[in-house]
Amino acid sequence: MTEALRQTKSHLQQLLAQYGINPRGDLGQNYLIDLNIIEFIVSQAHLGPNDVVLEVGTGTGGMTAFMVQQAAHVVTVEVDTNMHRMASDQLGHHENLTLLHKDALRNKNNFAPEVLEVLQEQLAVDPARRLKFVANLPYNIATPLVSNLVATELPWERMVVTIQLELGLRMGAGPGKSTYGALSAWLQAQAYVKVLKKLPPSVFWPRPKVDSAVVRLVPNPAGRKDIADRKFFHDFVRRVFLQRRKLLRSVLVGMYRKELSKPLVDEVLAAMELGPNTRAEELPPPQLVELSNRLLQAVQDNTAS
Repeated sequence: MTEALRQTKSHLQQLLAQYGINPRGDLGQNYLIDLNIIEFIVSQAHLGPNDVVLEVGTGTGGMTAFMVQQAAHVVTVEVDTNMHRMASDQLGHHENLTLLHKDALRNKNNFAPEVLEVLQEQLAVDPARRLKFVANLPYNIATPLVSNLVATELPWERMVVTIQLELGLRMGAGPGKSTYGALSAWLQAQAYVKVLKKLPPSVFWPRPKVDSAVVRLVPNPAGRKDIADRKFFHDFVRRVFLQRRKLLRSVLVGMYRKELSKPLVDEVLAAMELGPNTRAEELPPPQLVELSNRLLQAVQDNTAS
């Protein structure tokens, strides 16, 4: 029986007891104990011999053990010293596996450089290699991990992650929904987001207090290409949704008061036929991209003149 096939509650309890450790709530350590769910997540990743997989939150290595059997290489990251040691003991014999003991994030806006370096090294082995992100993510770092990977230039091809259900619904929310916001627009402008399965607390040990979901993201290259400056767009959606219920014109005038006059902001809005009562929360991602591009051009033209 492989490591993955023993991913049951009783086995995990015995394994952790053997190492004298307990799951840490502060690190979001809630382990999947339903083998069917683990198999479902990995199957949805469509792993193959050209795939480099990033996993954040190695845990006991239950999902990792499945993925090393299918992928070219798995890079798995674990911040907890005890869990990293356990996973190393369980999985260290796999040649196509890199176990990193560190925080996957340098800060909320960037991956740790070492993680990016290892991924780039593995991707460089063969030009046909592509990156996939497959993980049971700790709730408290799920947003920056997904958002930051989209922000990189890495050739990611698919993400299949377990996250808090509420977050999954926010990622996939559309205009007019209360959950639609900066994260929704940022991701959907560049990717197709879908909640694949809702997960009750009972499929985890220890049980979280909320429902979770398996969420899939697939790149939308055409949408990404439409964004003139991704850094500008990222900043734009973040700031414009801070005041989501205010009228868009007043929000933009305040955001770009140093770069654009009110008449110039009005010109941009008029060119897009956006009326005086328009709010950011009403605009779909492609329209927000167009507005961001026009504002960027206006700022550049005004600065040059």
